Amino acid sequence: MAGVVPLAPDHRGRVRATPAVSTQRKTPAPAPSKASAGDDDGMPAADENEDAYVAPGVDRRELRKIKRGDYVPASVLDLHGQKADESLANVKQFIENSRHRATGPARYRCICIVHGRGLHSKGNISVLKTRVRQYLRHHPGVLAYADAPRTDGGSGAAYVLLRK
Repeated sequence: MAGVVPLAPDHRGRVRATPAVSTQRKTPAPAPSKASAGDDDGMPAADENEDAYVAPGVDRRELRKIKRGDYVPASVLDLHGQKADESLANVKQFIENSRHRATGPARYRCICIVHGRGLHSKGNISVLKTRVRQYLRHHPGVLAYADAPRTDGGSGAAYVLLRK
């Protein structure tokens, strides 16, 4: 190591100094307050993260596949302009028809439900999006759902992976 000369500091500022480690103990953030246990319509309250869901026992990597668009939806249901109760009835019928469309490999594996983002609703609150995703979380035929890729509606649509 004789004759080794240290390099001059980088004048471009790309090398970052290591952050100083604090010896103080951080207090945990307070737990978020829970909303009411249910709505007036009998549906459970919405979770904070509604953009994706995986049923218990299903590999979480399925979400990544759905978000990337690896599953091509076999059918699309558009709920624009419908009332919440009417749209939930249509979603229920659509899922059942898609799951039992035919026997064997012709069954639909992935479907797309377009509910919109609620930009034209009163107060810009997406009623359909919230209600549809709550329903999907509790439907026994739904394995997972996630926001559709931007090309197919983004957060205004959901790709739904159905149970075989």
